[in-house]
Amino acid sequence: MLEGIEFLNKEFFWLLLVLPLLILWYVLKHNKQTAELKISTIKGFKITQSWLPKAKHALFALRLLAIALVITALARPRTVDVSTKTKTTRGIDIVIAIDVSASMLAKDLLPNRLEALKKVASDFIKGRPNDRIGIVEYAGESYTKTPITSDKAIVLRALSDIKYNTIIEGGTAIGSGLATSVNRIKDSKAKSKVIILLTDGVNNSGFIDPKIASELAVEYDIKVYTIGIGTNGMALSPIGILGNGNFQYGRVPVEIDEALLQEISKVTGGKYFRADNNKKLAAIYDEINKLEKTDVEEFKYYNYEEKYRALVLLAFGLLLIEFLLRSTVFRSFN
Repeated sequence: MLEGIEFLNKEFFWLLLVLPLLILWYVLKHNKQTAELKISTIKGFKITQSWLPKAKHALFALRLLAIALVITALARPRTVDVSTKTKTTRGIDIVIAIDVSASMLAKDLLPNRLEALKKVASDFIKGRPNDRIGIVEYAGESYTKTPITSDKAIVLRALSDIKYNTIIEGGTAIGSGLATSVNRIKDSKAKSKVIILLTDGVNNSGFIDPKIASELAVEYDIKVYTIGIGTNGMALSPIGILGNGNFQYGRVPVEIDEALLQEISKVTGGKYFRADNNKKLAAIYDEINKLEKTDVEEFKYYNYEEKYRALVLLAFGLLLIEFLLRSTVFRSFN
């Protein structure tokens, strides 16, 4: 297929093999019809050269070209214009629940747990163009950073603005974070409702039992993926605030209630992951991205434009020119 052109009946190109045979036949016929006169000398003859005998071969070339054009026309050349339209048939609503307690500033992930999470979550959001996404923040209490929306610019801006602050009560209220997330997504009409809950600690605050929040998620058919973030053993974490307002860091044990997170994901039909470094955290979000796929229908529209008519007209024009030249200029040479 040439650039932008396809041939529907390519088998007709085999007829082009006839052209070399026609050329051979023409050469043999021309040699046979050419008379030879042998004389001892041409002195006394006035010789005038004419271009017409040689130019007469152009008539045969015109006929060959016309035949080639007809064969090409029989192959049905046409251009194809393909337009594509996609339609999202069933979307997924996702709430990302992010632990913003002081321990999320630990430096076992680079530059710290919270910034590493924001980077990976941002890539995840950009890779879900057909889904609605919301964000919930929680520490000792929880609140909605942004409700579920299809406007990714709003979600990404809200994610970028997340940082540790002293306004939210300290601690880690996993139950509250999960309950707020369930409340945000429970009335969704989407094909699938998903919560991605991330924490680096144990449930030590709030008034809602995580197991009760899990039961609410089950009741509203919400799947919960839980992620425990932090290395095994000790991590360089905030242990106090210096006089200049900066955190004082020290090595403290990493405590993640993995049993609770596993239970939450199990009863809701989700999955538990452990992220102990930046690469593993990115891989986890990639896996969730693959597990939760939105159905997208793609429609292709083909517009065909036939090109054989122009070739037939051109071939007819060449044959007409050949006929006129043979009947006028080259008539005496027939």
